[in-house]
Amino acid sequence: MRTVLVLPLLLLVFALHAQKLTTATTPESAGFSSERLKRLDDGFKTWINDRWVNGAVALVIRNNKIVYHKAFGYDDPATKEPFAKDDIFRIASQTKAITSVAVMMLMEEGKFLLDDPVSKYIPTFANPKVLDKFNDKDSSYTTVPAKREVTVRDLLSHTSGIGYAQIGSKEANAIYFKNKLTAGLLVTDDKLLDAMTRLGKLPLMHNPGEKWTYGLNTDLLGCLVEIWSGMPLDDFFRTRIFGPLGMNDTYFNIPQAKAGRLVNFFTQDSTLTFVKADNAFGNGGLNMKYPLIKKSYFSGGGGLSSTILDYGIFLQMLANGGTYNGVRILSPSSIRLMTVNQIGSLTLGDEEKFGLGFSVATPESSRMDPRKAGTFAWGGAFSTSYFVDPASGMVVLLYLQMWGPHTRDVNGRYVNLVYQALTE
Repeated sequence: MRTVLVLPLLLLVFALHAQKLTTATTPESAGFSSERLKRLDDGFKTWINDRWVNGAVALVIRNNKIVYHKAFGYDDPATKEPFAKDDIFRIASQTKAITSVAVMMLMEEGKFLLDDPVSKYIPTFANPKVLDKFNDKDSSYTTVPAKREVTVRDLLSHTSGIGYAQIGSKEANAIYFKNKLTAGLLVTDDKLLDAMTRLGKLPLMHNPGEKWTYGLNTDLLGCLVEIWSGMPLDDFFRTRIFGPLGMNDTYFNIPQAKAGRLVNFFTQDSTLTFVKADNAFGNGGLNMKYPLIKKSYFSGGGGLSSTILDYGIFLQMLANGGTYNGVRILSPSSIRLMTVNQIGSLTLGDEEKFGLGFSVATPESSRMDPRKAGTFAWGGAFSTSYFVDPASGMVVLLYLQMWGPHTRDVNGRYVNLVYQALTE
């Protein structure tokens, strides 16, 4: 009897530990064609030679097996300094998925309910107002009462009516600028709770639940994580997510010992000239060395930097149903909630839907490219991207660090080239 009981337990332990990423012995062992994967190599070489990108790091995983993990091109085309697979990239809005997972972890601990009003935890969000009329000349405005309060679910699904600072609508940009609110990537003279408390006093761009509007929702969620857990967001990430998963190269503040691995950021114009950019979006620009500048204001919507492999581990945990290398971060139930349509008949401007932290491909939107229905995805403003295709067992990432006229082309072609190499 004891043997009968022990054997299933041993098999379960083995199965959990088998979920750690390993390199496929051959692409064929993971259902890929070695010959067809060479088209990916050729593609990157062509895009770099044609100056579409300065370089890239790519990662393809299938069923916990690394099939393709390569670096191409140059971190600095002027000096021919090459990209490396363990380079650290500014992942910007890829931070949102990690914050959303942190939120769901705390939901599982009974800290809140998804449909709790935010005002239960930050009182200034009570009795919200919606923007009615806006004066372009002086940024003054009038408001009307909102139909209901903003909930945690609204924040996770970006249906709250909260806009984005610096990269949002002209109204949101102006109103938030006046109230010293930014996208949060480099804030050294403010506290997160103070900033989110001010946000609660400002008008919503529309009634909660009426539209999908990308905004500061996840920065606000990061503040709620700090309230619910009693920990700074970076401490929560490090002790509850990064440490257990072995994500040893993901930071809000990159340590000095790893500073040399932060890649450069480039822009291009129509002439395809690479220009190393010291500043990026926003009023007055953003110092692109921000990951190296010490700060205690942690943007849950965009503040992290990471390697492609670290983030691949994070995504594989989600693909595994919440577990990685024997460590459970979330339940399968919570991951289901995160990756199903949470916005009803609303859209993102196309046929895709949104869950709790991710865009979600529908049967209708899946006709647009090879990714199957149920694929969940997002990316970062500095040209990093990822998706998980559960039906195909795939986790796919592409890390660029530039703005240029062909980055969208490269992303689309990369997706096609990955799938054309898939044989089963």
